[in-house]
Amino acid sequence: MAERSFAKEVLKLRQEPGTRFEGEGILAVTKALLQSGVAYVGGYQGAPISHLMDVLGDAREILDEYGVYFENSASEATAAAMLAASVHYPLRGAITFKSTVGTNVASDALANLSSGGVTGGALIIVGEDYGEGSSIMQERSHAFAMKSQMWLLDPRPDHTAIVDAVEHGFALSEASNTPVMLELRLRSCHLHGTFTTRENRRPQMTVQEAMENPQRDVSRVVLPPASFLHEQEKIAHRWPAAVEYIRENRLNETFGPADGRIGLIVQGGLYNTLNRALELLGCSDAFGDTAVPLYVMNVTYPVIDEEIVEFCADKDAVLLLEEGQPDYIEQNLNAILRRAGLDTALHGKDLLPKAGEYTPIAVTTGVAAFLGRYAPDLVTGDPAVLAPVGDPRSPFTERVDGRAVQPRPPGLCTGCPERPIFSALKLAERETGVEHHVSADIGCHLFAINEPFNLGATTMGYGLGSAGGAALSSKDAGRRGIAVMGDGGFWHNGLTSGVGNAVFNESDQLLVVVDNAYAAATGGQDLLSSRAILPDRSTNNPIERAVRGVGVTWAKTMPDTFDVAKLRDVFIDALTSTKKGPKVIVAQSECQLNKQRREKPERAAAVKAGKRVVTQRFGVDAETCTGDHACMRISGCPSLTIAPNPDPMRTDPVAHVTDTCVGCGVCGNNAHAAALCPSFYRTDVVTNPTRIDRLRDRVRGAVSERLGRGLESRAGRYESTEAF
Repeated sequence: MAERSFAKEVLKLRQEPGTRFEGEGILAVTKALLQSGVAYVGGYQGAPISHLMDVLGDAREILDEYGVYFENSASEATAAAMLAASVHYPLRGAITFKSTVGTNVASDALANLSSGGVTGGALIIVGEDYGEGSSIMQERSHAFAMKSQMWLLDPRPDHTAIVDAVEHGFALSEASNTPVMLELRLRSCHLHGTFTTRENRRPQMTVQEAMENPQRDVSRVVLPPASFLHEQEKIAHRWPAAVEYIRENRLNETFGPADGRIGLIVQGGLYNTLNRALELLGCSDAFGDTAVPLYVMNVTYPVIDEEIVEFCADKDAVLLLEEGQPDYIEQNLNAILRRAGLDTALHGKDLLPKAGEYTPIAVTTGVAAFLGRYAPDLVTGDPAVLAPVGDPRSPFTERVDGRAVQPRPPGLCTGCPERPIFSALKLAERETGVEHHVSADIGCHLFAINEPFNLGATTMGYGLGSAGGAALSSKDAGRRGIAVMGDGGFWHNGLTSGVGNAVFNESDQLLVVVDNAYAAATGGQDLLSSRAILPDRSTNNPIERAVRGVGVTWAKTMPDTFDVAKLRDVFIDALTSTKKGPKVIVAQSECQLNKQRREKPERAAAVKAGKRVVTQRFGVDAETCTGDHACMRISGCPSLTIAPNPDPMRTDPVAHVTDTCVGCGVCGNNAHAAALCPSFYRTDVVTNPTRIDRLRDRVRGAVSERLGRGLESRAGRYESTEAF
């Protein structure tokens, strides 16, 4: 159950040729794949292109109509290995995943693919997860393209440019027998726009036809001595063929005046940001009518030497906009200009940030410095981003005292079933009196490293939580190392690299597998262990059965993570057991977001139909709450906050549950398991109550009123005595 359905949008993929297609960038990519005659598509979900896999999944019926094979790959390496189908056959294939982590996982298969080369077009669509919107380490795909000599496309964030890049990517791959990487920035993936459609094409050869006509060319297999010849072939044949195709088809673009004393060279993905900066400076308009000559590198590798020389030959200076580090393109351009004997001054990271995302502010500042040095007469705008700090126009001028805004670390969602897991672990450590090294993993559960849990010291990659703690598994330590991974990471590679490795090495580590039924962090996609019944995929494969299958003997499945007391006891048992070998706890409860996505429409329909619907909410009795806030220190729920104390004799604020509560009950369970104050209560909100509900409510009200009279009477007598 993905977080978003594209069932309606994918119908646009059937649009007639010559019509205007409207939608997100990922829909444009899917249409371009069909227009290119793709034969097979695979990939692994993950931001910023997770929805591309969801689109393809929802378009399965349309893909089938054209004989296109589609597969949800178990990992990026699995997806990359699929491209082996293009080595011997004229099959156009595409795969997709997030970069750079996805490219790292897929690197072995991609390196072998690039070495042997391809016959059919092979396209790797990577979501370039760089900048403030990223969830990973800050690296670029450029280094991998250079290392394996795969051509790298970075199209302008424009639907027509993206669609053209997909179609040219396949043709370029075939012309040079080289796989091609197409990087899409976060904004390109979800950019809304239009383009003119072309006809969808059936593959030149389908997967079925290739299977029925097996072919092999030993020279394409990466095995000495052929592998030694592959390197020479890349330089002598593939590279020149790629350069010729790029030049003949004008994949790189120029804008603005045909001549001028200065110029700007920009990666295609940064074009929109650059044009906005020029617009603010008065050098362009919203439609890209620039007064400064631009050379847009929709192909960032290989760099086309002749085009660079042609663009720079009559210019005194050029500014290169290359996002991220190292400055691969800048070094390349310097070599090209010096080798050609040109005196054109090349500026780049001397005027622009050496690292970090090239935001509109960063680009505007750098371009303004360049124009101010070489062409001040072109600058007619005075954007606020260039105003000095302290100027009211400047976005950097403080509006509010920083101490007045309290930062809150990112954390788990309200009602998340992973929160009680870490509450139980904290309580188990309190019971045993021992702290442990915790090796974390990629996924929602990584938020446990923050307050209030403070659990997790390292994270080494998706599914590598167990492997990341392998070295800290000494049998003489007197305590166990703890590792955490999600069900997504477990099926990605954690079963072999973590669990299998721990069994093989007889590690005494405790592994906690957070099983929330989906690849939740990537958009709620189904997995091998998901509980859904799917027509085209195999699910309901228990994680505990898998770990026992590779040799784990101590394994327990906790089917309800919200039972904090029971889960705490399971942790204590695992941490104190004298049994040798790895211990595995599978902590199960459905992702709250997916649960709400499923239940809210059902609940709304039931209410509309007049059916009885009960929803639960929790609260805190302000008169009972002591104000020590111990409940928050083992919970961290966004719905659990503080409120003024209603008792004028007490100054400490009391705990308070906001209206965002989804009724998961973890706050009350925590209080019970930790033997805290009994201030939490549950309220059942009944919509469309029955006669029995109304009668029960009247009886309860009457009983409460009668009991209250006695209390008020005794309190009145007490107050009278005190007054006397």
